[in-house]
Amino acid sequence: MIGLISATAAGAAARDRLAAAWPDRTRVYDGPVGDAVRAAFAECEQLVCFLATGAVVRLVAPLLEDKRSDPGVVCVDEGGRFAVSLVGGHAGGANELARKVGEVLGAEPVVTTATDAVGLSGLDTLGLPVEGDVAGVSRALLDGAPVALRAEVSWPLPPLPVAEDAEGPYVIRLTDRLVDSADGQVVLRPPSLVVGVGASRNAPAEEVLGLVEGVLREAGLSAASVAELATVDAKAEEPGILAAAERLGVPLVTYAAEELASVEVPNPSDAPLAAVGTPSVAEAAALLRGGDLLVPKRKSAMATCAVVRRPGRGRLAVVGLGPGARDLLTPRAKAELRRASVLVGLDQYVDQIRDLLRPGTRVLESGLGAEEERARTAVEEARRGQAVALIGSGDAGVYAMASPALAEASDDIDVVGVPGVTAALAAGAILGAPLGHDHVSVSLSDLHTPWEVIERRVRAAAEADLVVTFYNPRSRGRDWQLPKALAILAGHREPTTPVGVVRNASRADESSRVTTLADLDPVTVDMMTVVTVGNTATRTIAGRMVTPRGYRWQQDPQEEAR
Repeated sequence: MIGLISATAAGAAARDRLAAAWPDRTRVYDGPVGDAVRAAFAECEQLVCFLATGAVVRLVAPLLEDKRSDPGVVCVDEGGRFAVSLVGGHAGGANELARKVGEVLGAEPVVTTATDAVGLSGLDTLGLPVEGDVAGVSRALLDGAPVALRAEVSWPLPPLPVAEDAEGPYVIRLTDRLVDSADGQVVLRPPSLVVGVGASRNAPAEEVLGLVEGVLREAGLSAASVAELATVDAKAEEPGILAAAERLGVPLVTYAAEELASVEVPNPSDAPLAAVGTPSVAEAAALLRGGDLLVPKRKSAMATCAVVRRPGRGRLAVVGLGPGARDLLTPRAKAELRRASVLVGLDQYVDQIRDLLRPGTRVLESGLGAEEERARTAVEEARRGQAVALIGSGDAGVYAMASPALAEASDDIDVVGVPGVTAALAAGAILGAPLGHDHVSVSLSDLHTPWEVIERRVRAAAEADLVVTFYNPRSRGRDWQLPKALAILAGHREPTTPVGVVRNASRADESSRVTTLADLDPVTVDMMTVVTVGNTATRTIAGRMVTPRGYRWQQDPQEEAR
């Protein structure tokens, strides 16, 4: 919950705007400001104070105990100009809260945390439990000192300026094993361990938890790396297992006995087979989704457990960059670019967003014609456990990199699609509303699609009276396809049919015009151009293309003049 505190009418107005935007996440604290801050500090995970920073500093200073547990505090001035991350930037989430408050109120987020200021991933913001000398290693990263990464477990980390062969006193260890931390060393705990558990009816929570923790300790494994407890459906409500999962802070995952019975295990038993219908609970539940069995079944009087290490799944984000303008790059796309430790893309597209990448991002760029190679490279990097972003212009799923990448990918990696503004949409917005009714996009490039197929599709679109947007309409080596496609459309539409031509949509040298099917000169079109041909209902109104939703204009010609 986010506590909201204000002292004046101006602050209350901004406070109420935020409360209206986040009704389920916020609580307004009224009354004397000091009392309100103290109450919210004790009851909420975060605070937004619509007060001067000096006042908030004085109010919260006596309340601060530990940055790992104190709530994050954001200050917003009464004019709503700035959202200042004051306390708990990382652990309390105040940095991200300041950015989100800024989005709602139109305020400028002010974040002074050193790592954020230089775009570096904070070691305590990676989403993994962290131990050791966070401050010392973070300072080394900021100073550009060599920091070694010792990854004992494959996991898709965000970008960090580290190297496996770096020499020096600073080390980041990615491990699920119990290790002693020292000065200059940080230990990151990936959620790589799955503990399968079984228990007799009403087994005490202390026994289940004691068995799990004891087995982990004996095996030299960290409880901080346990991702989940797993068991059979019949034990889904077993109090001892539920309590153990709660105390470990992990979910309890359950499987049907039939599923568990199909898993080959080293230590099957007749007892669970008779009790719940599977010869193994602990080992089978831990192994069901794959991994290496680190600890075979161990037993106490009323419980059993086994431990499996699941390898980290690589992550491939296929990101659409939009048509080129920075303000048409979506926030989700920016977030994925900053999350990726490996970026794969066409060199000219990489140049568009290079400034958004975090330090340590490895960039694999190539030129035109290497699309399939880029797709393979992105998938291979993801299979190595990396967090990969594969970029394409517009929407990556429209004549771009998503289809070749997903044709290479199998279910051994996680794939995330990030939509982008397509060239057709960007051009349509410039032209007016040409895509107001049914429409189709057709690429006229016959490099990968035979012309006979393209021509058949254009003819079908013409006969169906669809608005048509042509991608890749004309190049120096392909100068006859566009005239041929326009001739097909002309066989089904009037010469006065509106046609929109947009070059470099949304970029600094953007140009556009609306002409007609009869007057369009294909020589004026190149590969940077999108051509949109209206249907029989499309009209030009005040210089803009408009395709109505419905055909009432055909029935009432006077509407055309409005």
